[in-house]
Amino acid sequence: MKRENLKQLPIGISTFKQIIDDNYLYIDKTKEAYKLITNNKYSFLSRPRRFGKSLFLDTLKEIFEGNQKLFEGLYIYDKWDWTTTYPVIKISFSGNLRSPEKLQEVMLSILKDNQENLKIECENITSYDNCFRELLKLTYQKYQKKVVILIDEYDKAILDNLDQMKVAKENREVLKSFYGVMKDSDKYIKFVFLTGVSKFSKASIFSGLNNLRDISLLPKYGTICGYTQNDIETSFLPYLEGVDLKKLKKWYNGYNFLSDKVYNPFDILLFIDSDCKFSNYWFNTGTPGFLVKLFEKGSYNLASFENLQVQESMLDAFNIENINLQTVMFQSGYLTIKEELERRNRIEYILTYPNFETKMSFNDYLMDYFVKNPVEKGHVQNGLIDMLEVADLEGLEQVFKSLFASLAYNNFVNNNIEDYEGFYASIIYAYFAGAGFDEIRAEDATNHGRIDLSVFIDDKVYIFEFKVNQLGALEQIKAKNYHEKYRADFNEIYIVGVEFSSDERNLVEYAWERVK
Repeated sequence: MKRENLKQLPIGISTFKQIIDDNYLYIDKTKEAYKLITNNKYSFLSRPRRFGKSLFLDTLKEIFEGNQKLFEGLYIYDKWDWTTTYPVIKISFSGNLRSPEKLQEVMLSILKDNQENLKIECENITSYDNCFRELLKLTYQKYQKKVVILIDEYDKAILDNLDQMKVAKENREVLKSFYGVMKDSDKYIKFVFLTGVSKFSKASIFSGLNNLRDISLLPKYGTICGYTQNDIETSFLPYLEGVDLKKLKKWYNGYNFLSDKVYNPFDILLFIDSDCKFSNYWFNTGTPGFLVKLFEKGSYNLASFENLQVQESMLDAFNIENINLQTVMFQSGYLTIKEELERRNRIEYILTYPNFETKMSFNDYLMDYFVKNPVEKGHVQNGLIDMLEVADLEGLEQVFKSLFASLAYNNFVNNNIEDYEGFYASIIYAYFAGAGFDEIRAEDATNHGRIDLSVFIDDKVYIFEFKVNQLGALEQIKAKNYHEKYRADFNEIYIVGVEFSSDERNLVEYAWERVK
């Protein structure tokens, strides 16, 4: 089929009716919608930004309002009772939410729009929570039907203010009061669905909603948002003529919510619209600046994010009094689940980067923080690629020295580098990952220990051991035979020992050998 005969792609469109009426491509999510609305009353879904949450929520709106014609040919068409309709209150947070006063203005405006849509006039139009309470009651009385409440980006007023924590906490209290209305109005409610990026504890923001069902990591809803591999190989295949699907999968697939892995929809739609050019589409839509601030406050080894073991509770709650970097990175989509572990009835997870786009872009983003001169950063990254492509290990030493010489002095001070070896490993790791190497492995396990860093390029593998204020990095690789793990699979194997001095803030010893 010629490209011009294909359906348009719904880029930036989150209105279900427009997608169907204007014949845009739609990936059927109504099976998941049907399961959700027939099995739950109060539900919550956490997914990263640009993941299709708003479109799914709008799909629910059309289902409850009984617009059967829009669903012709879709899973739910002959399964839902379209003769029974329900009034819908839809709330989507956007605009200026940078103060509790602005938030309340936005809330009152949203409630006003819902009054107009439902043809209801509330007497209390100055108090957001009382107005919401009145709207629920009057809607129920007018339509003699219980009310459906759909809330999109429920947490935006908090996340938008993590750079001004006082406002974030004040906005949290405003939202807590607003959402608390639903507890007191339960007799008027048919169904509630909230979406957002973060997962705040019920006690902190959903006081009283003890029956709120978090479906974020339930396997039966694992593909409720996002595109599956099957979607790529069927619905999207005509759009991907000539595309290496393995490369596409490496770049954009990998988000795991304990079901089939999914692609971020934004990546796929922009990839196709950009003539199938590989780029970091999702990442470029906005990386939270507060992530860098969290790195500034703590001593984190970036290499550990390849295989980060966390307890189940760490993924469940976002606490603004004590923000955890790993929790934020998971909930915002920079890490995903690699493996689920059960130990004596306790669940733990291994987290990792979801795909190549996220791994490369996130580390490159952090390098912008570490290396203040972008021109110097580019020179260093290009030097790294040039040296490893031709196995110029002598040249690599100079590249490393240039890298550490270009780092801002405060980065060493803030991270207490005198006793923090992980800082050096983080810099090297971010350097390799941000430069765009297809495969690097941190803490790769062998029979005799863990390799600090393995870098693979073409038919060559480079094994690195890092030490701070200690000698013997190369000797450790030899003594533990780290290279034996790769001997059968690579034509060239190089071992490299790198030793740093916290006084000089640079490498002081560098030795290498080719062992195959």
